[in-house]
Parts: sequence; structure tokens; C-alpha cells
Amino acid sequence: MRNRVIKLLLKKELLDVFRDRKAIIMLVLVPLLIYPLIFFGSFAVMTMIQSNMEQGEYKALLSVDDDGALERQIAEYNISKSSDKSEDKKGADKASAGDQTEEKSQIIIVSINDYIRNGEYKLENDTPEGRAALADKILQDEKADVYVDTQLSSDGRVTYRTKYVSSITDSNYAETVVKDILDELSDVETRKAIEEAGLDAEKVTHPFGIKRENIASTEQSAGSILGMILPFMLVVSLLMGTMYPAIDTTAGEKERGTLETLLTLPIRNHEMILAKFITVALMGILSAILNVISMGFMIFYLIKLVQSEAASDLGLDLKNFNLGTFVPAMLVTVLAIMAFSLFISAVTMCIAALAKSYKEANNYITPLTLVVMLTGYIGFIPNIQLDNKMAMIPVANICLLVKEMLLFKASMGPTAIVLLSNVLYAGLAIMVLSRMYDSEGILFDEGRSGLQLFQKRSNIIRGGLPTSGDAWFIVFFVMILYLYFGSILQVNHGSKGVFYSQLIVVGIPFAMAIYTKRSIRETYHFKKFKIVGFLGSILLFIGAFLIENIFSTFLYQFFPESFEQMNSGLAETLMGDNMLISFLIVAVTPAICEEMMFRGFVYSGFRSKYKKWTAIVLVSFIFGVYHTSLIRLVPTMMLGVCFAMIVYYTDSVFPAMVMHCINNSLGVIEMYKPGLLDEMFPLIFGQDSSILSDLVVGIISVVMVYAGVKILKICEKSRKAAVEK
Repeated sequence: MRNRVIKLLLKKELLDVFRDRKAIIMLVLVPLLIYPLIFFGSFAVMTMIQSNMEQGEYKALLSVDDDGALERQIAEYNISKSSDKSEDKKGADKASAGDQTEEKSQIIIVSINDYIRNGEYKLENDTPEGRAALADKILQDEKADVYVDTQLSSDGRVTYRTKYVSSITDSNYAETVVKDILDELSDVETRKAIEEAGLDAEKVTHPFGIKRENIASTEQSAGSILGMILPFMLVVSLLMGTMYPAIDTTAGEKERGTLETLLTLPIRNHEMILAKFITVALMGILSAILNVISMGFMIFYLIKLVQSEAASDLGLDLKNFNLGTFVPAMLVTVLAIMAFSLFISAVTMCIAALAKSYKEANNYITPLTLVVMLTGYIGFIPNIQLDNKMAMIPVANICLLVKEMLLFKASMGPTAIVLLSNVLYAGLAIMVLSRMYDSEGILFDEGRSGLQLFQKRSNIIRGGLPTSGDAWFIVFFVMILYLYFGSILQVNHGSKGVFYSQLIVVGIPFAMAIYTKRSIRETYHFKKFKIVGFLGSILLFIGAFLIENIFSTFLYQFFPESFEQMNSGLAETLMGDNMLISFLIVAVTPAICEEMMFRGFVYSGFRSKYKKWTAIVLVSFIFGVYHTSLIRLVPTMMLGVCFAMIVYYTDSVFPAMVMHCINNSLGVIEMYKPGLLDEMFPLIFGQDSSILSDLVVGIISVVMVYAGVKILKICEKSRKAAVEK
């Protein structure tokens, strides 16, 4: 019975998608019609432009003193060019002799005197410098394309100088032609001088031969080329294919008012979500397959156009090409498409579900599109291999897997991790989506997510907490300012720049809180805390710190260079400062500023809409991203969860500030007193840790976290009881 319900819902979702013209355009017309038209149109235009450039006339201003050597070389070039064109015409359409004589020379020699006699220009100063200045004006006016003069070097050799305007296509192309002519002239003069000396010019100029032999098979060469292009095309096409159905089945239904009807039917939420999810994933797979077919057709067309010599240079022996060797790669690629489709479908649905309209959902998904496209370029980067670590990174793992399969280099372990991790990430995203649909907030927002910054200030009611819209705006706005201006400040001002960048972090949210008339005390949790709450905070922090330290030690085994570069970068920034100043900059200032922003403004904004753990995890993840270190993302996020829990249970930001300061102080101590922490706490900071010591520390950390949470819950109950009285 329940399977029948899911089938009916799936049929309904598929019909809705195929009735949507935008979906049909993106799924079918774009890959099968628009992409080929763009490709063939661009190819035709580029071919036409190249043909026109190769058959055009280009004027070269000469002011050289070389006994006519360059003029003779240009004349030979023009004769050979005309001869080549005549032969091409004979082979193409058997053109008549009259047609052959109409072929134009490539380079037309002109003189500055020609322009002066015609009255077009006037020579103010008849010197080499004056003529060169006049030549510059002629080139800028596009009356000529390239200027060549000669200068005598100190050893008596002639130096040819070319002038051109790189922003003008004809001038740029003409200079490359003249440079080739000058290179040929150099070879001619070199051979002439050698022969006059009674030597064999060929043996002197080429004392040894070079023979290149590519031992890669045709299939390997083809896989190398496809391995750069195909993964990027796959991830982008999958994203484009899932994006519009995901928006339509979530935000689109909200906008049409049909989601309320679905939620009132005798169906379970997970059945509705599963039907929507399968629909979006199927559309992604269909889009990827159609894109691959379209791209395969274009590649086949290009191969037919490629001449045998060009194919040989690329290592392609088209006659002996065996498509059967790519069958395993194709099968794994299909599995990768399915796994990634599950992941990207779930992610796009989660993002689109936050929106109330189609337009808003498009805006929300734009950052995801940029992230996927930028990450997809990893296939173009050489020497990045798929190992167990890279296999865990979304998007990048799929690109590298497809690339290595096409290169016949993939191994079983990383391949399994890639496929399983994408399915796991998809499952987690589906769980989040299910929780979102279990909440009435999916339909009724009640103004808790609106952005108040652009409202008229007189209409804003004083008091209360920021909205989630305010919080998201601050997250992105401060992140942009911090990344761009904060980096500049730190580079130009060192440790002072670090302090100034922290002022950005605390100042922008505080200014917005004042402008939107939020309660500063409630928003930033500027409240008293009880001693028992502070004790629980210490225990929770110690436990979280120990867990974070174990995890960081584990990561250090895989990324030692990244950790060392990160620590050395901070040391260089603070170089020259004493320990007290570094303590104030690294420990005290971030503890105040970052806690006020993340556990103050942002957390309060999220708590106004999201549930407790959703808000805690979300603000902690953003806190980790803010530190702009991929290897430190999870450890930083762990500490962020600890600080957010402290604020939640104590309803005060001050204990979190103290714990944050203690955590950063340990880094300052290690920087100025290396080895001190190892000597004082060898079990925690010692380098020679064992499984037994890690197990002991792990047990201690779990006990500490448990005890800290228990005490904090007691503190919370006491606080709430006092409020009720």
C-alpha cells in the first residue's frame, strides 16, 4: 500500500516536471540543440575569422638599413604564400589560372614617405626618433599594421625592432607574421655565414637529431583529453539538470499553493519527500546522459575534422582506436553519475526548500552553482590524484574518479569511498530535508526570516532578536569584507591588520543591531551567569578541546605540511610582537569579537527560526568556514558547537568568551614557548602518542563532556525556574 502511494506521488511529480517548459528546455533542448548550435556556430565563426586573417593583406612600415635583406625575405614569403593558396584552390575546387593570379600577397611593404607625400601625415622631426613617433601614430590610426626599423648594437650587429598594437587584431597578427619572417631571415643568414666559412650548415645548425616516441596507447591519450573535459561537463550538467526540478518541487509548489494540499493528504512526509527526491535525481541523470550524448557527437565531429598529423601529435591513432577498453570506465562513470545525482539532488532540494518563491530559490542556489563549477575545475589541474582523503571531498571526488577511470588508473578503495560517501552525504541531506518538512516553518514563516535592513527604520519595532534573514546577510556580508579587506589589512599592517579585521567582524553586526533596533542585551546574551554554569562550561570545554585535539592529531598525519604552513603564516604575521601583544591580538580580541558575532548576533538570528541543534550546528559550521582552512574546518566546528552549547545553556556569552580566549592562548604559548605544553601535558600534546594514550584521553574527554552538559542542564533548569517565578 505504501509503495503504491510513493508510485502515485512519483508519477505526479514527474508529470509536473515534464509539464514545466523551463525544465524541458534545460533538460532536452539545451544539451541536444542549444549546445551543438553554440559549438558549431562558434567553430564556424572561428574558422571564418582564421581564414580571413590568413588571406588578408597587412601593411608593414619598413625603416631598415640591411641592404634589402628583409624586403627580399618578405617577397619570398609572399611568393610562397601565394603558391600555397593556389595549390589549396586546385585541390579544393580546381580553380582556373585566372583565379590563382588573384591571390593577394600576405605582407605589403609601405614607407612613411608614402603617407607624407599623400598629405595624410606631416613629419615634424626628420630623425629616426621622429619617424618612429610618426609610425606610432600611423599604427594607432590603423593605416598600417606593423612597423619595423633597425638599430645598431654595441657589437655592430643589426637589431630589428617591431612595433604593433596588441589591442588591434590585424596589427597583432601582422606582427606574428613579421616575426616568423625575421626568424626565417635569421636562419638564412646563419646558413649563409656557415657556408661561407666552408662548413656544412645542416650539421652545424643541427648537430644531433631528436626523435620523440609516445608510448601511451591511443586509448590513454584519448582518456587524458576526455579526463579533463568530461568530469567538469558531468558535474555541471547534473547540477543544471537537478536545479530546476528541485526548485519546482519545493519552492515552486509553495508559490503555487499546492504544497498545503499535499501536506493535508493521508500521506507521510517521508513518502512525499522520497517521491520528490527520486524525481529530481532521475532528472539529473537524464540531463547528464543527454549532455554526454551531445558532447560525444561534437567530439566525433571534431575527430572527423582533425587531420592525421594533428591526431598523431595528440597521440591518437584513429584507425586502431578500441572503444571497448573504455567499457569499465563507462560503467563506473554511470555509477558515479547516479551517486552524485543523489547527492546534488538532496543538496539542491534542501537549499530550495528554504525559499518561498521560484525567484528566491534561484538566488539561493547561485552560490552552490559557483562552488560546484569552481570545484569541478579540479579535473584540469595536473598531478592531483584520487586518494582516500580526496575521495571524501564532494564534487572533487567525482571529477577525479571519472578522470582516473578514463586514464585507467583508478583503484578499488578510493572508488568505493567516492561512491559510498556521495550516498552517505545524500542520506544526511535527505534527513535534514525531512526535518525541514516536519516543521510548519516550511509553509509559515511568520516574518522570522525577513531582512529588516532595507525596511524603513521608523517602521521597525524596537526590541527582540534579529531575524534569520538578518543573520544570513551578516554572514555573507562580513565574510566578503573579511576575505577582501581583512586580507589586505593583514598583509599591509601585520598584527595591527589582524586587530583591524576583527573590528570588521564585531562592528558590522553591532551597527546592524543598532540600526534595526534589536535588543543588544538579548541579541548578544550580555547577561550574568552563575558559578555552576561557569564550572559546567569549563568541563564541557576541556572535553571538547581534548576531542578536537585528537581529531587534529589524526589530520596532522595526513596533512603535516598544511598544518605547518598555517602555523608559520600566523607566526610571520605576528613576528616582532612580544607575547603580551600577541596574546591580546590572538586570544583576547577574537574571543570577544567572534563570540559577539557568531554566538551573539548570528546565533540569535538563527534561533529565532531554527530549532536548537539546527541553529547550533549551522552557526558552528559557518564559524569553521570563516577561518578559511579546509583541514581545520571540522576541528574548528567542534569548538564552535561547544561555545554555542555554553551560550544556549547559560544564556550568557561571557563564559564562551573565556573558553575561546583559553583555547587561543594555548596557541600563543606554543608559538612563543615551543615544547612547553608537551612537557607539562605529555599525554595531550605529546608527539609520541599511542593507541592506549589516545583511548585514555578519549575516555576522559567523553566523561568531561557528559559532566559538563549535565551541570549546564542543571544551570538551565535553575535559570528557567527563576524566570517563571
